[in-house]
Amino acid sequence: MGLLAPNTDPRDGIFNPPTTLSPSKALAVTPNPNASNSSNPPTSPPNDAFCKHPALRSFVRNFMGWEKEIMLKRAMMRHNCSGSLAAGVHYDKLFLRGSDAEFLTAWVPIGDCTARDGGLMYLQDSDQLGRELEEEFRENAKSLSDEERVSAFNKHMADGGYLSHDAEGFRQTQAKGKLKWLVNDFEAGDVVFHTPHMIHSSAANEDEKGRIRLWSDLGFYEAGVEVDRGWCNHWKNGDKL
Repeated sequence: MGLLAPNTDPRDGIFNPPTTLSPSKALAVTPNPNASNSSNPPTSPPNDAFCKHPALRSFVRNFMGWEKEIMLKRAMMRHNCSGSLAAGVHYDKLFLRGSDAEFLTAWVPIGDCTARDGGLMYLQDSDQLGRELEEEFRENAKSLSDEERVSAFNKHMADGGYLSHDAEGFRQTQAKGKLKWLVNDFEAGDVVFHTPHMIHSSAANEDEKGRIRLWSDLGFYEAGVEVDRGWCNHWKNGDKL
């Protein structure tokens, strides 16, 4: 059974509710675990052209003060379906611990996305909290092997590498109720940039028409620095990152 509702236009992306989704946390490009990497949209010519667009690249350089930037090859097309378990509360450094260099993430919604359509939400002024949490994880991981230490899925981490799947509960406990979750409407062409320790999460997809929310994440480093080598290859099923 496919993701799309029968007798609907694929361009509308209407979700098929009877579909049983594994707890992929919106990571899967396709529900088929045997799908080859060639089916991954982020390696397609149209997406490659967007990723190389001069306006995008020049903004990254100017924003970060870099002479030259590189983009990680591991860019994924993600989905958030109505009623599914999407990306939980996290900051991106959890998944890119293989390098201490600063990086920048670009979140790219595919098409218009209202605050109810399953887009991204950010915990207000949470960069410092993210840094404090990562320092705690670093201390707890000192006894682990190098491979386990840099993994978001080591024994000290929550399910799926996330901080929580309860956004409000996390705000009340870890942020002591002092910070707010920020949401917004996005239009096709918008790009949102965030730093490695900025805490964010997918919002619930409550689209009235049942449309699947699609987006892509792009990661940038300054050229010449040490990067997380695990993210230097194109995404593929089972890469455990």
